[in-house]
Amino acid sequence: MSASTNAPACHAMPTKANFDRECRMLQRLLPILGMYSRELGIDTDSGDAGLLEWLTAATLFGTRIGSTIACDAFRLLKAHSITVATAPDTPWEEIVHLLDDAHYVRYDFRTATRLQAIGLMLREKYSGRLPALLRNAETPEEGVALLDGLPGWGPVTVRIFLRELRGRLHCADIPYDNRAAWMADHLGLSQRSGQYLHAYAEQLGWDVRDLEARLVRGALAHRLVRNCPGGDACVVLP
Repeated sequence: MSASTNAPACHAMPTKANFDRECRMLQRLLPILGMYSRELGIDTDSGDAGLLEWLTAATLFGTRIGSTIACDAFRLLKAHSITVATAPDTPWEEIVHLLDDAHYVRYDFRTATRLQAIGLMLREKYSGRLPALLRNAETPEEGVALLDGLPGWGPVTVRIFLRELRGRLHCADIPYDNRAAWMADHLGLSQRSGQYLHAYAEQLGWDVRDLEARLVRGALAHRLVRNCPGGDACVVLP
């Protein structure tokens, strides 16, 4: 996937027939799984508990490690009732051990320390009010400022977290993930102005967050592939 970080070129608005054909192609080609939070059983719309669980998972996803391992690590931590909110009360060695059991071995020490540090910041700086502050943030800039200050968080982790809250928080109105944009261009989607994914999602009856996540997963599947023709002839997707 040699150009995954480049913004796609603009396309002309599609005809109704082309738009319908592209929707059928998306339905046929894109991975079944969508949002990682949904895959993990996290309800990001359920209030503070869901946001804190997703904050925990996003912290795990934010390192250079495979998504399958990050998912396994989150499930194992959740089975032991460990989130960023409870991590400061959990022995550091226990968190490391659980991360190791999930094969999260390259970043086990660092991530255990990070989870505890985030939990302490949530208590000491925000008095447990970070979810409320995020809900009250009116702009992406406000949300990014809150999240970018968390220990170990940076643009990648912030984007992962906010991407799956699009349409639920004002501060999550961020640009589409570059990998989703690359995949949309690779598939030859012709509607490319503004919040174009919403039009396809509405036609397909999908949550736009699932569509964006499916495109990201499709782009990741192309990481080691060269010369895929894309579109209906994509050789990577089924």
